Amino acid sequence: MPSRRDAIAALAGVPALTAFLSACKGGGKKGPEIQGTIAGGNNDFAHQLRSGTLLDRRPARTLLTDVAILGGGISGLTAAWVLKNRGLTDFRILELESAAGGNARWGENEVSRFPWGAHYVPAPVERNALLEEILEAAGAIEGRTADGKPVWSENVLIREPEERLFFRGLWYEGLYPRIGASRSDLEELRKFENEMVRMADLKDARGRRAFAIPFSASSDDAAVTELDRLTMAEWLARSGFKSERLRWFVEYGCRDDFGSSLEETSAWAGIHYFAARQPGHTKDEEPAPFLTWPEGNGRVVEVLLAAVGERLTRSALVFDVEFEELPNGPVRVRYLDGPANEVVEISAKRVIYALPKFTAPFLIAPYRKQKPAHLAAFTYAPWMVANVTLSDRPRSPGFPFAWDNVSYDSKSLGYVVATHQTGVDQGPTVWTYYLTFQGKDPKEARRQLLSATWADLASAVLADLTRGHPGIESLVKRIDIYRWAHAMAVPRPGFLWGEARKKAAEPLGPVHFAHSDLSGLPLIEEAMDRGAAAAEAVASALRIR
Repeated sequence: MPSRRDAIAALAGVPALTAFLSACKGGGKKGPEIQGTIAGGNNDFAHQLRSGTLLDRRPARTLLTDVAILGGGISGLTAAWVLKNRGLTDFRILELESAAGGNARWGENEVSRFPWGAHYVPAPVERNALLEEILEAAGAIEGRTADGKPVWSENVLIREPEERLFFRGLWYEGLYPRIGASRSDLEELRKFENEMVRMADLKDARGRRAFAIPFSASSDDAAVTELDRLTMAEWLARSGFKSERLRWFVEYGCRDDFGSSLEETSAWAGIHYFAARQPGHTKDEEPAPFLTWPEGNGRVVEVLLAAVGERLTRSALVFDVEFEELPNGPVRVRYLDGPANEVVEISAKRVIYALPKFTAPFLIAPYRKQKPAHLAAFTYAPWMVANVTLSDRPRSPGFPFAWDNVSYDSKSLGYVVATHQTGVDQGPTVWTYYLTFQGKDPKEARRQLLSATWADLASAVLADLTRGHPGIESLVKRIDIYRWAHAMAVPRPGFLWGEARKKAAEPLGPVHFAHSDLSGLPLIEEAMDRGAAAAEAVASALRIR
């Protein structure tokens, strides 16, 4: 029907629609009817905040705790990990969804575990004690070198082949489209790669890297931070990079980490994507390897949850955070217990607000009275993730299946193979497919995502996959969808080093903020850094030694 065609073209692009219609006309072998669901997120539950009617409901019961942690994503779970290690165990975590993990949550079926969002952890280039501690608990570190550097477990290092690109009808190794590239194209690629290594080498007078992970360790020298005023598109043009292939390659990086185009991404952020994980000329090392599991960063979530124990409440919609203007006054947190449909009140000494900042005007009482101007600087990109369960591997012309599989002229980021690390390259598998909405107004993109039916979304996914895998429709058993309406904060020009982001990170009385959007870079390292910083501040405030 035309409406389905329109949905496929809008979501996956015209090339995907063309391939899909061609497959339909071909009348090839048909498999069983494809099943699936929209598995998350719980947008209808969360959107009750908009009406404000929950504020009139009285609590059915009241609880006491030292610290209420709002949000069970990586930042909230890390805050709990740090608090527990500091000896503060009287805390509660309130999580909106039925499962914790935020953008790192995961699922599983009879074939494999699989990610619903973030699917890898880059090994740190510089020492990151907290990240290494958690990764060691996840079994990713099997030992240390003489100078204390981690020795990464072979089973979590992405096995070969790591990545491939569908380009002009065939799959090729790597993500840069080398086939048919001109001498000028390849020369620009070499110059760009050398420039990124130079950027990785940059340090200020205090020895801080210009582009570091976490963001808080980066140099604030104006000579570097002024790059935040430019878009990545402007920086490429000013630097003499004109190759369309290089522009695609760089934009893929921006879409991959930020869900944004070259024209929407700060040049500082775009360069950070390529330079922050490089050791630079001064070290005889390769760029940081990627660590992964079938469930992606869900493995990290499992480790953090083990420290939380029974202190996590799921399906809890926080709708009110109130406190008196007193140095040590209590904080009243009210939430709706979804399964019981009753309001619960928590009286806490401190609150760690590990939720994205766009929620704050609905939850925090002073912000409901007057929304702070700095919140207008935050923009969030929507994403869609689909887990596609197949009974067998489809045709795949060219280079063999890799962990990461990307199509050159698709709107999507491609898919990762959840079973890749098992070493089994035949038989049933699960592919995790990622679709971004760069170049669109975020509000309109969210409307498009949330108004589409499962059939529309699943058809778009299948249409896109059909291009590189003729006949795949006969092998697909399920397509399960997760809609991330506000997946991540976009580092638009001026945001990373602007005053609004800095202001947003400041505590508000007894409320301490902790979320990766406070860094402007949607990375697991940033979520951990912000969660740990908030936990340390709370521990200090409560005089925990």
